[in-house]
Amino acid sequence: MASKAKRVPSIKPINNFAMLTVLSVFQLITGLQAAMAGDGFSAKTLLSIAILIGAEWIYVTLLYSIMHRRNFELEFIAFFLSGVGLTAIGSVDPSACFKQMIIVLCGIVGFTIFVFILGDVDLCMKLRMPVAIGALVLLLLNIVIGTVKYGAQNWIEVGGFTIQPSEFVKVAFIFVGAATLEKIQTSKNIIKFIVFSVACVGALILIRDFGTALIFFITFLIIAFMNSGDIKTAGLAVAAAGLGGAIVIKYKPYVTARFSVYRHIWEDIYGKGYQQTHILTGIASGGLLGLGIGAGNIRKYFDSYLVITDDIFGFICEEWGYLFGIILVLSFVAIAISALVNSIAARSTFYSIAAVAAAGMLLFQTALNIFGITDVLPLTGVTLPFVSQGGSSMLSCWAVLAFIKASDVRTYNYMGGVRKK
Repeated sequence: MASKAKRVPSIKPINNFAMLTVLSVFQLITGLQAAMAGDGFSAKTLLSIAILIGAEWIYVTLLYSIMHRRNFELEFIAFFLSGVGLTAIGSVDPSACFKQMIIVLCGIVGFTIFVFILGDVDLCMKLRMPVAIGALVLLLLNIVIGTVKYGAQNWIEVGGFTIQPSEFVKVAFIFVGAATLEKIQTSKNIIKFIVFSVACVGALILIRDFGTALIFFITFLIIAFMNSGDIKTAGLAVAAAGLGGAIVIKYKPYVTARFSVYRHIWEDIYGKGYQQTHILTGIASGGLLGLGIGAGNIRKYFDSYLVITDDIFGFICEEWGYLFGIILVLSFVAIAISALVNSIAARSTFYSIAAVAAAGMLLFQTALNIFGITDVLPLTGVTLPFVSQGGSSMLSCWAVLAFIKASDVRTYNYMGGVRKK
């Protein structure tokens, strides 16, 4: 008689509401500490954190009960990162924290809508040309009417608000690349995307936004490799970029001056190396567990805007601890792993390309920020995704995350409380 087959126990999914409870308690505790970090108690900081917690519960509860969705892992990571950013910002500038909270809420709403739009592949195919044209128009406006801040002409003022068009073009870049190469991958389609990519990167170089231009180029390499699977193609693109970079450096001397401090920061600690040397000193003084929220020195060394934008990772490491900094990095790694896993079982090439490109963009931007302020890479001035202050950046990050969410087959596999076969 045949032996009875051994039953393999199934892996139970995480309890979403238990996870959300843990996250909320963490955010509330750190929010209270941030509210007490200044000269007096900041009700605005605590209110911002409380509103974020409420929004998280509303989001999960509605999608869980109405849409019967069960996969919230990506959202929990984004909630965690956004909450850490709000807390850090609130401990320095409560008013900026409240504004950032509103942007985070807008990002969550935009993320939800975009995920539903991405669920219709045919609609995405129809939208790729309008999206491409819109992206190029935004970059053209930036060249024509953009204002220069922090060395780059990447800001446009509209009705009292300041936006960075390049942040929204990031979303369009992934969308157009994945949609163009989703169908029959002809040489005509590939050439179209290459022309679009060159136009985007060229416009960013003209406005001196070299950090974003580099992010676009790496994203292009990822999309090109996902399309062809040929390492030679990526190698040729890198060689072409190297030649273009050499030309830029030769005829644009301000580029050379900007990166001249790289690997020489300790030779001029009160001049060109002031930013990175003080960041590294702060991280070292924080140790494994940190000095405590509000007790760091980085907030005293720099303008508050710089602390909560470019330098926020070093600022958090000093006050929250080096171990917590590692947790932040691992959060981005988890997003990338999720994208890779999702891409294997994705419903079409569009989702596979978009998910991997989105994760690559977020991970590379994270590397540029962290390695830039620690002098591992040249300082480019890009923000830390989801964490740094910045309206355009925050909206862009949530939109980019939607590509990864849409690639997960579970996202659209629940209807009427019963999972579709």
